[in-house]
Amino acid sequence: MQRKLILISCLVLLATSGFAQSSGQYEYTKEFIWGVNKNTNGGLIGGFVMKFSSAISETQFRTIGFELMNVKHPKEFRRNSVAGNPFIYGKSNYLYAIRAQYGRDFILFRKSPQQGVQINASIAAGPTIGIVAPYYVKVASGGGDRGQAVPFGYDPRTTGSSNPMLYSYQSITGTGHLFQGLGESSIKPGLNLKAAMVFELGSFKSNVTGFEIGTLIEAYAGQIELMPEEDNRSMFISAFITLFYGHRK
Repeated sequence: MQRKLILISCLVLLATSGFAQSSGQYEYTKEFIWGVNKNTNGGLIGGFVMKFSSAISETQFRTIGFELMNVKHPKEFRRNSVAGNPFIYGKSNYLYAIRAQYGRDFILFRKSPQQGVQINASIAAGPTIGIVAPYYVKVASGGGDRGQAVPFGYDPRTTGSSNPMLYSYQSITGTGHLFQGLGESSIKPGLNLKAAMVFELGSFKSNVTGFEIGTLIEAYAGQIELMPEEDNRSMFISAFITLFYGHRK
């Protein structure tokens, strides 16, 4: 599925010069949008995006964008602990991706000022700052108490043995609090490349709503451990959809 989306996006971008339409004048020269992202490497909400665009020709816009995403391992599965609290067994780290992107939007079909749909082809690339933060769980220390929050990893009672084990499912009572472990993060630099189709809607000339569908490839300088007992990687490929809203002038 991801390979097909990448191929379609590339073909669309190559065909841009032949299909882009000219209106004879600019309907707008600047645009600022922000939105919510859902992708195949994220949860219910993958992250948040914003993008600024400025016209460089009748059918082409220069874009600068920023994204904040939570990247997950495909084997992550949320389950309930013996205490009834949700957690992800086997997860050792979060990966937060902060992306900067510079690119181009090509107008393939321009809508009327107050009706219709505008279709753009979009491509962008840039650096990524990967923030790798430890995943905390609460582990019962006996007596049925609520447990102490610790990074999920090797049980310190077995690290000296020949076969250290991860904390057992039965000993975990839940997950740590939001952003716990962020102060212990490490930084992984990387690069990202995105190709997408953008469908802009809206009935007002100065406002824009719509959605973006595409694929993103991201590579880091070294493998990132998200789940120690699963295959980890340095490159992530995802398909995504972004719902956005913004202003133009």
